[in-house]
Parts: sequence; structure tokens; C-alpha cells
Amino acid sequence: MRDARYIEIPGTGTHELPPLLVHGGAEHAPDEDACELAAALVEAEDMLPEAEGLEDRKFELALQLKERYRGLIAHWLWGDSVLEWIRQCEITFENVAALRQFLHPDVWPHASRASFVTLLEDKGVPTHGVAIERAVGLRLTFRQPPPIGCFSNQFLFYLDSAVAKSAYSTWSRLSPRAATLFPPERFHFDVLDIASA
Repeated sequence: MRDARYIEIPGTGTHELPPLLVHGGAEHAPDEDACELAAALVEAEDMLPEAEGLEDRKFELALQLKERYRGLIAHWLWGDSVLEWIRQCEITFENVAALRQFLHPDVWPHASRASFVTLLEDKGVPTHGVAIERAVGLRLTFRQPPPIGCFSNQFLFYLDSAVAKSAYSTWSRLSPRAATLFPPERFHFDVLDIASA
């Protein structure tokens, strides 16, 4: 019995999509680490009052802020990779007669290309802790990965996932027609971590 969530694609073959080139594993340079930690320390000092014996606590808090920021950047990099992959998939769909009908030409990034995000999730792409929808939402929110100094501690601790979720949700619902999901068994693609290549 066929799952009604998925569209009917003519034929029985598997379609080859471009590889997903993930930029998420890039290592930071030591001077970037120092800058991130310095910015996090300034933020930590703003969070804790001046008092004797709080230096260790401020340093701990700064390390937590730095790790939260690194997680945000890892998500942003994944989101950037996924949006670029979607653009490549659109080119593939335009050039394959059996797939051309499923995408409507409007301004990129096309609204409701969330079908590709769902395809990644349905295929069980290993993300190493990155939530794909959050990643795409962060990339839709920020054109470039902002430096740590642009974020408040409140954003890093509480708001980044809410902002990303809202951005993704809005983007994924902009389609004028019902979203169409791609049957995962009909598509093949590789996922390559280009930072380790």
C-alpha cells in the first residue's frame, strides 16, 4: 500500500540527485577560538554581578556561550549546505522530464522547497546532532554566519531555536499549493563532508 503523503513519480527507476556537500566540519583557527572566548567572557561579565570568587563561574559561563555559538554556526553551515543542495536539485529537476512538473518556477529560494528537507529526513541523512529544519531556518535568517559579538546571551541560550523554527515554518508554508513530498526510495544522492576531504 502506497503512503499517500508522497507524490506519484512516473516510471519505476531511481533518480540520481546531486551530492549534498556539507560544510559543517570545518575547524576554527586558534585565533578565532581566542576571539570567541574573549567575546563570550565579556558577555559572561555582563550576566554576573561583580563579586569576589565569581571568576571561575564567569569562565564556565563563557565556555558555555562559546559552545552554544559553535553549535549555532554548525547549524548555519548545514543550512547553507542544504539550501545550496536544493538549488542544485532544482536544476536536476528542470532537466529531467519525469521530475520537471513537480517544481514551479518562481523566485529562488523557492518557498516550500521543504519537500527536499523532508527527503533528507526520510532518507536518514546522518547530521551528527544538527537539526536540519533548524539549520535551514538559521540560514534563511542570516545570509552570513554572524560573529559571536552580534548575539546576546539570551539569544544563544533561548531564542536561536525559536527564531530558526519560525523562519523555517514560514518559508515552508509559503507555497500556493499543498506541499508535495518526494518518495525517498525513488531518489539517491551522496552526502559528503567537504571539510574532511
